[in-house]
Amino acid sequence: MNEEIEFILDAAKEAMNNALDHLDKELRSIRASKATPAMLGTVMVDYYGSQTPLSQVANVSTPDPRTLSIQPWEKNMLQTIEKAIMLANLGFNPMNNGDVIMINVPPLTEERRINLAKQAKAEAEHAKVGIRNARKEANNDIKKVDISDDMKKIAEDEVQQLTDTFVKNIDNKFSIKEKEIMKV
Repeated sequence: MNEEIEFILDAAKEAMNNALDHLDKELRSIRASKATPAMLGTVMVDYYGSQTPLSQVANVSTPDPRTLSIQPWEKNMLQTIEKAIMLANLGFNPMNNGDVIMINVPPLTEERRINLAKQAKAEAEHAKVGIRNARKEANNDIKKVDISDDMKKIAEDEVQQLTDTFVKNIDNKFSIKEKEIMKV
């Protein structure tokens, strides 16, 4: 196959992989039934004047399925971390005991589970849009290459196969996350 076509296919595959990686990151931040450190992945802490991810100023762990424990590396960061968690508006009520911050993760209500499943579905749809955009861009690039119409058709079919594979992968990831969210 033509080098230009190979380059276009590689670029499309990379763009599709990026969309899938972004979906993975977003799905990890959506709460399921048990506590995970990823729940606090969006929390940014004011660390000596710069906004820093919580994971870079403290150790976040889960001593049990319903509890998050945040152990700051510097004790003077306790109040700052507590404030950052409240400002992140995640619905958590951090408790500071002077050494660590504990967060009891309440069980999800049915209504909240449904909303989280909708949020996961929206993220999956967003990823599919990214995949389709990569397909469109690749097909446009293929049309510009100076090769026979048969070769263009073969390249476009390969792009479509890639697209189908990635969309199926997104559907599988969403299905797994939805089951995880809806599990009581």
